[in-house]
Amino acid sequence: MTENQRMELNRRGLLMSAASLAIAANADIASAQSSTTPAASTAASVSAIGRRKLGALEVSSVGLGVQNMSRTYQQTIPTRAEMHNIIRSAFDNGLTFYDAAEAYGPHEVERILGEGVEPFRHQIVIASKFGWNIDLETGARRPGLNSRPEHIKLAVEGMLKRLRTDRIDLLYQHRVDPQVPIEDVAGAVKDLMDQGKVLHWGLSEMGLNTLRRAHAALPVTAVQSEYSMLWRGPEKTSIPVCQELGIGFVPWSPLGVGFLNGAIDEKTRFAEGDIRGIEGRFSPDNLPHNLALVELLKTWAEWKGARLGQVALAWLLAQKPWIVPIPGTTQMAHLIENIGSSAVSFSSSEIAGLNESVAAIEIKGPRLPGAVQAFSDVEAPLKS
Repeated sequence: MTENQRMELNRRGLLMSAASLAIAANADIASAQSSTTPAASTAASVSAIGRRKLGALEVSSVGLGVQNMSRTYQQTIPTRAEMHNIIRSAFDNGLTFYDAAEAYGPHEVERILGEGVEPFRHQIVIASKFGWNIDLETGARRPGLNSRPEHIKLAVEGMLKRLRTDRIDLLYQHRVDPQVPIEDVAGAVKDLMDQGKVLHWGLSEMGLNTLRRAHAALPVTAVQSEYSMLWRGPEKTSIPVCQELGIGFVPWSPLGVGFLNGAIDEKTRFAEGDIRGIEGRFSPDNLPHNLALVELLKTWAEWKGARLGQVALAWLLAQKPWIVPIPGTTQMAHLIENIGSSAVSFSSSEIAGLNESVAAIEIKGPRLPGAVQAFSDVEAPLKS
């Protein structure tokens, strides 16, 4: 880096720090005013965070994944009141897109989200997912998957009760059921749409042929898959198909399960039950090599006067205008930080350079344990 570049970095850092303080101050003001002028403060916050479209569905440019609000990766149980506070603070700061699933908890996360958003339910978009073989009454996990049409309809009835709502704005098939033609799944969702219980639908981690068949049977609004600087597989698979078909893309784990905001280093040891402890990319053999990506983020975070995670999320936003990441958190500071990522921007030359640097780092180790990965990229059987 030249001396001029260092001077520019320092200048930008000061400007970004000042801007961050201003944004935070405005957010605090908006939050304080929300009890007296909710419409005005919410409108201002939404304007700050920005909007994007998943197909025809408009949402905030960054969403909130609520998967860990009943139990974190570290196997701790957050307090319910604080999770409600985070959910409501997200809304106060302009976030309108909340992502849940019947499998999270199971069932309990949908209850937490339904309780949290009840005062402003009609001003937001709720996404949830079906597809794992979960007992409809008890929430007990059973082996495998279940996307039989009759089961889907009953699963959605449970979602509506837990979420305290009359419709699911965006309903995903969580994983493709290898026993059920996707056309039958689409038919069940279409019946729910005709009843007004579902407004849009999508798929998660599906095979590409299944995506095309699903879209032909019933237009798909969004695809949800893991995507981040740490896992860029969709760039060669689902993202080109989404662009071709006009489907939005929602990256889950956009911060690499904490890796991209610096929460994992060579000394990190994972709690028993934490899935990251059995992911090959975080093994003692691979982690030191993969930390080169964190070092790259540190350089760019300094350059932009931002947090590591903000740069990682802003990078995703810069890839396509119809990409909407859904970082999850159980901490208020991280929520505000994630929302602030929409204020980090790149020039065309900057994003080209960052893309080149990211591509030059080869991530070692598989992204998921084999038993989990086996549920991704599955093709539904042909309809006879």
